[in-house]
Amino acid sequence: MLRLLSPPGCGRGATRIVRLHSPTSTRAAGKVEGRHYTNNAIDSRTSRAGAFPLLRRRTPGPSLRSPIPAPPRRLQSGFQPARPPSPESLGKPSQAKDYRRTRKWLRRVVRLSIALAILYAIDTRVYDACLTRSIRTFATGLLIAVDYKLNFRPDPWIGDSVADVHSRSAQRVFDLLRENGGLYLKIGQAIAMQSAILPPEFQKMFARMFDDAPQNEWREVEKVIREDFGGKSVEDVFGVSFDGDTTKGIMERTARASASVAQVHWARLQDGREVAIKVQKREIARQVGWDLWAFRVVTRVYTWWFDLPLYHLVPYISERLMLETDFQNEANNSAKMKDLIASEPRLRGRVYIPQVYHDMSSKRIMTAEWIEGVRLWDKESLTNSWHGGWRKGSPGAGGRPLDPPPPSVTTNIPKNHPDSEKLKPTRNTWRGPGGNGGLGLSLRPVMQTMTDLFSAQMFLWGIVHCDPHPGNIFIRRLPSGKPELVLIDHGLYITMTPKFRHEYALFWRSLMTFDNATISRITKDEWGISAPDIFASATLMKPYEGGDGKTLSEIKSMSQKEQRVRQFEMQQKMRKGIRDILSQQEKFPQELIFIGRNLRIVQGNNQFLGSPINRIKITGTWASRALAEERTHTVWERWREYGRHVLFRVVLISTDLVFWWSKVKQVLGRGGGMDDDLEENMRKMASGMGVELQHGVFDG
Repeated sequence: MLRLLSPPGCGRGATRIVRLHSPTSTRAAGKVEGRHYTNNAIDSRTSRAGAFPLLRRRTPGPSLRSPIPAPPRRLQSGFQPARPPSPESLGKPSQAKDYRRTRKWLRRVVRLSIALAILYAIDTRVYDACLTRSIRTFATGLLIAVDYKLNFRPDPWIGDSVADVHSRSAQRVFDLLRENGGLYLKIGQAIAMQSAILPPEFQKMFARMFDDAPQNEWREVEKVIREDFGGKSVEDVFGVSFDGDTTKGIMERTARASASVAQVHWARLQDGREVAIKVQKREIARQVGWDLWAFRVVTRVYTWWFDLPLYHLVPYISERLMLETDFQNEANNSAKMKDLIASEPRLRGRVYIPQVYHDMSSKRIMTAEWIEGVRLWDKESLTNSWHGGWRKGSPGAGGRPLDPPPPSVTTNIPKNHPDSEKLKPTRNTWRGPGGNGGLGLSLRPVMQTMTDLFSAQMFLWGIVHCDPHPGNIFIRRLPSGKPELVLIDHGLYITMTPKFRHEYALFWRSLMTFDNATISRITKDEWGISAPDIFASATLMKPYEGGDGKTLSEIKSMSQKEQRVRQFEMQQKMRKGIRDILSQQEKFPQELIFIGRNLRIVQGNNQFLGSPINRIKITGTWASRALAEERTHTVWERWREYGRHVLFRVVLISTDLVFWWSKVKQVLGRGGGMDDDLEENMRKMASGMGVELQHGVFDG
C-alpha cells in the first residue's frame, strides 16, 4: 500500500511515496483504477521500502475507507519491460557474409572494361581499327560456320529450308565486307564475279557489291604524299599552287573517283600536261597485313570444318592482293603491257595504255596521263552520232596531247578554292550543241578489240590483266572513225609459265574440236582435276557436250525425292565436284582462278553490249594461232601446227552458224544474242545440277 507523507525537514508541499510491507495492502493498491502490477515489481518496491524503518513505524495503519490517491503517471505504464531472449532460443550463430570475392570480381570487370576501352581507342585512333576488323571477321565467320554446321540439312533446326541458311549467311558476309571496307571490298568484288557458282541468295546479294568507297579527306592525302616523298609538300612534288599562282600548275583537292584502296585526283602540271594522281588511302598500309591474316585464318578453319581443299589457294591469292596495293608494281605492269602492245601489229593502234610518270610515282602514289574517254557501260555515248568534225578524233585519241583549256579557265583560278570545286576543263564539243552526240561507233569492233587484247595476253604473252570490268576501260574515237580501247588499273596481273601457257592454249583448242582425250590428259594428268566435264563447262561458260559427263550424269540420275531433300543432296554432290576439281592441290594451276575471272568479266561485257561478236570463236582462234606461232617449234613442227590451225578454222564454221542464228533471233526480238543463249543453256544445265543461276550474274 502507498501513502503520501511529508518527510522531516521538507516543506509543506513536499510529499513522498512510502511502500508498505502489507501484502494485502499492496495487492489492493495494485488494483487502483483497474491497473495491475506484477508480483515481482511489487516485491522489489517493498524491499526498497524496507530501507526506511523509521518511516514505517510512524506511519499509521491503513484505512480502507480513506481514498487512495493515484500513483504518479510514470508508475502507471501497462507495458512489460523488454527482456532479451535467452541464448538457447536463438540457435547457433551464423558467420557474417564475406563479400571480398564479389568485390574482387567486380574490380576485375571494371579493370577489364577500362582496358578494353583503352585498347579500342588505340586500335581505332592509331592502328585504323585493324584489330576490330579482324575480331569482326572471326565472329562473323564463326557464326556462319556454326549456322551451316547445324542447319545445312533437309530439315534445318532454324528456318524452313537450306535457302534460309544461304540467305542469312549472304547477308552476314555482305554486311561484313561493307562494314570493314578497304581490301574487304576487293575480296567482295572477287566473290561477286564468281557468284554464278554460289547459291542464288549469294548471287542476289553480291549483285549490289561494287568497288566504291567514300574518299578520304585532303589532309590524309597530303600526309601520304609527304610520307612517300621525304616530307615534300604537294606543291613541291607536282609543281602546283593552291593560291592562284598562274606560273604553276593546279590540282583538285576533291577526288574524281574513289574506290576501296585508292582515290584519283586531277591535276595540270606546270608544263601543261594533265595527269591523274592515284593516291592510296592512308589506312590501307596498316590494314592489308591484318586483313590478309584474317583471310588466311578463316579459310583454314573452313577448310578443316567443311572438308573443302581451299587453303592451298590462299597464299597465291594473298600475294596477288598484296601486289595490288603496290603502285610501283602497277606502274611496271603498265609499262610492260604498253611495250607488248606496241610490238604486236594486230593490236598496235587499237589499244592504248596511259603513260606513267615514274618521277612522280611511289609505292602509294602513281601519276599517269589523264584520259578523256567514254566508259564502256555508256552505250548511248558510244553509238550516238558524231559531231566532232570530219577526220577528227575525240580528245586525246591516239596519244595526242589534250587541247589546252580556254584562257578564262587559266586566268580565273580562285584563291584558296574549296575542296568541292572542280577545276578540270570540260571537253564535250564533240557531243554537239545539244550535248546528245556520241562517238558514232559500232559495238562490234569495240568488243572485237577487247577480246583480241585479252586473248593475246593469255595465249601469246602469258601476262594477263585480271580486272577488266567496264570501269577500267575507256573508249575513244580515232580520226579514222575506228575505236581505240584504253586500258587502265594494271594492279591485278598474273604471269603464266611457258609450259602452262602452252597447255592452256592446247586445252582451249581441244574444247573447240571436242578432243576429249587431250582434254582429259591435260586436266587430269597435268592439272590434277578429276572432273574435266565440269571444268570444261566452267571455262566455256556453256554446257560442254563432249567428254563422258560422269559427274553430270550422277547428279541427274538422282531419284525424284522431295524438292528440298533433292536440292540438299545435289548441293552435297556439287561440293564433292569442287573437291574433285581441287583434288590434287600440288598440280592445280592457281593462275586459273584469276584467268577464269578475266573470262567471266569479258563475257559479261560482251553480253551487256548485246553480244555483237562470237567471243568463243575469237578466243579459240587466238589459242590455235598461238600454238602455231610458238618460237620453240622446228620448221616441220611449225608447218604441222599451221595445218592444224587451218583445219581448226574450218571446224569453227559451225560456231559461226550458231552465232548468226542467234543474231537472227535477236533481230526478230526472240533473243539477246549468242552469249545470252549460252547463259540460258548454262542455266538449264546448272538447274539440273541443283544450282540456280540468276539473270545478270555475268555482268561486269
